[in-house]
Amino acid sequence: MTTDQTPPETGAKPLRADARRNRARLLEVAEAVFTERGTGASTEEIAREAKVGIATVFRHFPTKEALLEAVLVRRLQRLAEEGRRLMAEPGPAHALFAFFDLVLDQSPVKNAFAAALADAGVDVRVATSEAGRALREVLVALLDGAQQAGVVRRDLEVPELTAILVGTCRMLEHLDGHPESAKRARAVVRDGLRAHPGSQGGQGRPHS
Repeated sequence: MTTDQTPPETGAKPLRADARRNRARLLEVAEAVFTERGTGASTEEIAREAKVGIATVFRHFPTKEALLEAVLVRRLQRLAEEGRRLMAEPGPAHALFAFFDLVLDQSPVKNAFAAALADAGVDVRVATSEAGRALREVLVALLDGAQQAGVVRRDLEVPELTAILVGTCRMLEHLDGHPESAKRARAVVRDGLRAHPGSQGGQGRPHS
């Protein structure tokens, strides 16, 4: 797995500052191209958009799959960073719901990238394991903050919340093209997460 700051080859020398900038620029362009044109877009298209030769692309990313994997990891890292930013803002009680919406909004592109990698034989879970751990840590902290603030039911734990996120993403895919239905479905899920006075979820287990 690679990131913006580490070279693609294990054990390789750290990239120079200009090489890091070039690599970050390639990732930025590749993400835009794959998002706009789909994962079928070629590395040649990305090279043209980035105004570099194809050899430069392959110097940083030996295969298209390596480039797509790096783009996916970068998106997940950025999502985790956004979650940490939400935790630091005033009003942490609603940070979990804001993060929930971010995950849902980004899910279609993320799932398309992951599906393309899986079709190419890449173990996506392994490839994104480090970024996935960071996201889980953010989710743990956001859930804890929301429960401490009393806005999310206290009997909810991270495994269930993760399953709800995944299921909601799939539900919204099913409702693609029906924005009003998707909006109502989101509202139903959010209401189910909220703590309601007198309910089991509102009282729940003591929070440590």
